[in-house]
Amino acid sequence: MSPRSARLARLSRSVTFSACHRLHSKSLSEEENRKVFGKCNNPNGHGHNYKVTVTVRGQIDPISGMVMNLTDLKEFMQAAIMEPLDHKNLDKDVPYFSEVVSTTENVAVFIWDGLQQPQILL
Repeated sequence: MSPRSARLARLSRSVTFSACHRLHSKSLSEEENRKVFGKCNNPNGHGHNYKVTVTVRGQIDPISGMVMNLTDLKEFMQAAIMEPLDHKNLDKDVPYFSEVVSTTENVAVFIWDGLQQPQILL
């Protein structure tokens, strides 16, 4: 293997989506929810614009010159991020959040898990 064939690179792609949610835990009382989440516990919810950057790292293929086909990465991100989350009420439209508080941390976990799904990668 020549040194050129073992070169590593990173490829990143970003998307932005809009969604609304209410930070509210079924494990807490109404008063505790207001104390923990403040104005983000508004019964009518509130919205955000989220930016997600996905980075893949790997060896540059000596034939294609790519780590990954950018079109494939775009399709994976469309399936794992945009389709399930964009312009949605996270708590009402995304089954995952019916039992999980829709914090930014849990949105990141949802996206990570979605990108790991074999059906997306095929």
